[in-house]
Amino acid sequence: MTELLQAAVSPPNLLATGLLIFVLLYWLTVIVGLLDFKTLDLDLHVDSTHDVPHDAHLSVAWLNHALAFFNLGRVPLMVFVSFLALPLWVGSILTNYYTHNSSLLLGLAFCLPLFIGSLLVAKVLTTPFVKLFATLEQDQSGSNPIGKVCTLLLPASHERLGQATVRTNGDTLMLNVKAASAATELRKGDTALVIDYHAPSRCYLIEPYDEAS
Repeated sequence: MTELLQAAVSPPNLLATGLLIFVLLYWLTVIVGLLDFKTLDLDLHVDSTHDVPHDAHLSVAWLNHALAFFNLGRVPLMVFVSFLALPLWVGSILTNYYTHNSSLLLGLAFCLPLFIGSLLVAKVLTTPFVKLFATLEQDQSGSNPIGKVCTLLLPASHERLGQATVRTNGDTLMLNVKAASAATELRKGDTALVIDYHAPSRCYLIEPYDEAS
């Protein structure tokens, strides 16, 4: 165990170890309830306006197809990163051990093919979860929170994704939310009205609501 810890913090393995530590810390905050597991998620979509150049549409569309190939957008980002980080870390440890490498630069060079291989491993490992998360989203959409009053758990703005809870059909739902207006800032503990669902961002749009009014 001591040798493994020493190898994990050795220079050639620092990048892979850092990513694994980040993933572990993230899931720890999820377990204690500070974050929802969808807090860090992708928000990529093609703007349908005619002002966007055709080449930009093609570039973003190509990127979206590449992300979909690796199940990104079908499973939460941090679920995918978790399945990516572990094989990357194991591969880095084993590669540098058997090559007797102690160089940071060579370790970074090893990380490129290891990263590509880990992407493919993560795709395979996350594929069984695609249908699971699709079913979960359908179940959540069955309890429509639009028109309901929610309470902010994490601050939200028009640009920054936040978290809120709402009671509907006797259930408490946790939602990813953004402010509908660019001028609106909502803080933790504020109440807001859920007014719409923004499919490209996979979040609900909210506006401030004063329950006393």
